[in-house]
Amino acid sequence: MEKLRVGIIGATGMVGQRFIMLLNNHPYFQITALVAGSRSAGKKYSEAVEGRWKMKTECPEWISNMTVISSEEIDTVKSLVDFVFCAVNMSKDETRALEERYAKAEIPVVSNNSAHRWTPDVPMVIPEINDAHLEVIEAQRKRLGTKRGFIAVKPNCSIQSYVGALTPLMKYGIKEVVATTYQAISGAGKTFNEWPEMIDNLIPFIAGEEEKSEKEPLRVWGKVEGGKVVPAVSPVITTQCLRVPVTDGHMAAVFVKFENKPTKEEILSAWKSFSGKPQALGLPSAPEQFITYFEEDNRPQTGVDRDLYGGMGVSCGRLREDSVYDYKFVGLSHNTLRGAAGGAVLIAELLYREGYLN
Repeated sequence: MEKLRVGIIGATGMVGQRFIMLLNNHPYFQITALVAGSRSAGKKYSEAVEGRWKMKTECPEWISNMTVISSEEIDTVKSLVDFVFCAVNMSKDETRALEERYAKAEIPVVSNNSAHRWTPDVPMVIPEINDAHLEVIEAQRKRLGTKRGFIAVKPNCSIQSYVGALTPLMKYGIKEVVATTYQAISGAGKTFNEWPEMIDNLIPFIAGEEEKSEKEPLRVWGKVEGGKVVPAVSPVITTQCLRVPVTDGHMAAVFVKFENKPTKEEILSAWKSFSGKPQALGLPSAPEQFITYFEEDNRPQTGVDRDLYGGMGVSCGRLREDSVYDYKFVGLSHNTLRGAAGGAVLIAELLYREGYLN
């Protein structure tokens, strides 16, 4: 199998670094371009990230020796790649414009950014849940005037810890959801060395996060109509999002009310049997079991269970009946793997197998 050539826009940031580690020796994709802003352009990658490498393992030597290309040099990037991942640290307006320029240059963009999550003809995908949304790409290409170019995005990292668990329960008529997320500092692109104020501390506010956590699930559960994704109108979701002193891993405490209350056994069975297109296709990044339930009262634990199936599995625990809602449980997902770079790589693998990157 001939590998597709891939570029990483925003290659010097934390998510960009995670992309590098995930794509090194990937069976479908080969990194051929590292792209960043003017401050890093023209430097060897090792120089551009000197003092800023945040991964636990060292950068591959062949990557370290690559020269970083300016994100404005679209023609140069186009000559080197078949598609790009985007993980830039820019304003939404700047990101939206940059990604559209690349797409209009016939370079497919798989984005980790939030700028296009609400563009009606841009699919926002959790591959196990709403792979059917990819069909809006055809309408998007017509709007952009492209043959190959398009944009696909992944949702916010915080919703991965509970949307996957709720999806197989939708058949019971979910009416209301209350979710409190306990989010790792890597979600802010930080380590404890850079953010000592987070040690022995909790911050009960993350800008913009609660709105995303309440609204993005409805778009994931929406339907494609007339070349656009139309968000679902229910269930009602309310959230609180807290920053906690954890390196990686977002946990959610979830309360659910149903139209037709299932039994605990029915919920556990729905979780165990739930899978999607990534599992059916055997995609390289797909977890064998999408949702894993732990019977132990003290599981899942962030430090112990976040790396389940290479950080791509979602884990749940403490399912029990509630005195106000029907049930409550906890969910856990790795925010920079399933919730960020890994989720985007899984989308790209699906796009590749479905023919959108040909």
